[in-house]
Amino acid sequence: MSVPGPPSLDGVLAGPPHGLESGGPTPGLSDTSPDEGLIEDLTIEDKAVEQLAEGLLSHYLPDLQRSKQALQELTQNQVVLLDTLEQEISKFKECHSMLDINALFTEAKHYHAKLVNIRKEMLMLHEKTSKLKKRALKLQQKRQKEELEREQQREKEFEREKQLTAKPAKRINKQR
Repeated sequence: MSVPGPPSLDGVLAGPPHGLESGGPTPGLSDTSPDEGLIEDLTIEDKAVEQLAEGLLSHYLPDLQRSKQALQELTQNQVVLLDTLEQEISKFKECHSMLDINALFTEAKHYHAKLVNIRKEMLMLHEKTSKLKKRALKLQQKRQKEELEREQQREKEFEREKQLTAKPAKRINKQR
């Protein structure tokens, strides 16, 4: 492998490859037999291809290596960012679950307050029903007492009328 001449500013070799100066016959284009100069043409073309490849590599390889390194850094940074993002997501999920837990506690307090109110209402209703039952019992007892007193009054009046009614006198017949 031979080293090419210094590249020009536009990345093209400064001169033609060795052995291809202008003014001389171009190998492989002679009017003689097609087999003549074939070996020479191949070696010159191989050298030219080799020099062009080396020039191309020397021109683009540093940029490609810098790009490769930049891509590796970007990949590493992406991995770090992905890890950080996963941590943030897990923190967010924890916060979200904490909000859910707080909502559940708030809902539990709300339902506890409802239960306390229902219990108070049940106790109040129980007291009212107890008072109503006592009152109903007293009223029933009072009605029964009044009914009994009326019945007793009727009996007294009936007895009194019975006693006041004239009774026919009993005759005693003395017949013998």
